Amino acid sequence: MASPLGRLARLSLFRNARVSQLSSSNGTGTAVTPCRTAVSTTSGAILPKPKKTSFGPIRIMLVVVPFLYVGTQISKNFAALLEEHDIFVPEDDDDDD
Repeated sequence: MASPLGRLARLSLFRNARVSQLSSSNGTGTAVTPCRTAVSTTSGAILPKPKKTSFGPIRIMLVVVPFLYVGTQISKNFAALLEEHDIFVPEDDDDDD
């Protein structure tokens, strides 16, 4: 956990960086990068909506199916390894009363 003093120092540095957006340094020798807004230009015009990449069912299946298959194979091999070394073998109880 960070100390309260460390959090306070980072918070004050963050505020100083936002206040002095137009300056090239904040007086301590470190450069400040200007903060850019994502919704408007410098003239005030509203930017168009960004392109949205849709993930259709085909794209989802191309990711999910291979990982499900790999996970199944890993589980099957690990279960066989456990059974081979008699670590976890279910007992066959004959309850034919």
